[in-house]
Amino acid sequence: MAPTGIILTHGAGGGADHHTLLALESELDVPVRLLTFPYRAEGRRAPDRSNKLLPFIVEQAERFATELGVGPDRIVLGGRSMGGRMCSMAVAEGLGCAGLVLLSYPLHPSGKPDKLRVEHFGELAVPVLFVSGDRDPLGKPAEFAQHVGEIEGDVTQCWLEREAHEPKRSDELIVQTVSSWLSSL
Repeated sequence: MAPTGIILTHGAGGGADHHTLLALESELDVPVRLLTFPYRAEGRRAPDRSNKLLPFIVEQAERFATELGVGPDRIVLGGRSMGGRMCSMAVAEGLGCAGLVLLSYPLHPSGKPDKLRVEHFGELAVPVLFVSGDRDPLGKPAEFAQHVGEIEGDVTQCWLEREAHEPKRSDELIVQTVSSWLSSL
């Protein structure tokens, strides 16, 4: 059954006005809810810890699903970098969803490939779409190949050629990829 809507979150230093998120909001054929984390809405640059971000995602997913008249398992969750990571952690902790769209997923902090952010991958039993630049210093294709097999759900990966963590010229391809993936669910 096709998803009824999608929630997208921003990265640690960005906002819901990120060009890629806005492109997805305007071009996808399902209702899109762009979330601004409370720390950004309050004007702070440093993100809150996950113990504050995860309940916010759960609350917003439940609210959006209620507005659409469906259960959270009919909503896709995701976002850019930290936002997508927080959505994946919320799902690993039990939040139901139809799938995850993880844009520029931060596999590890910059320059710290030994500090992996994959401990929850084994708890993901939903379809997952990763869209990242093939030159992203926070996770290159070979690094992802070592860890995505831990995810129980179907994994789809799209590598943006000659793009880094902040893709500059790939919004059209990202929209096409996400749209096609949503249609396949």
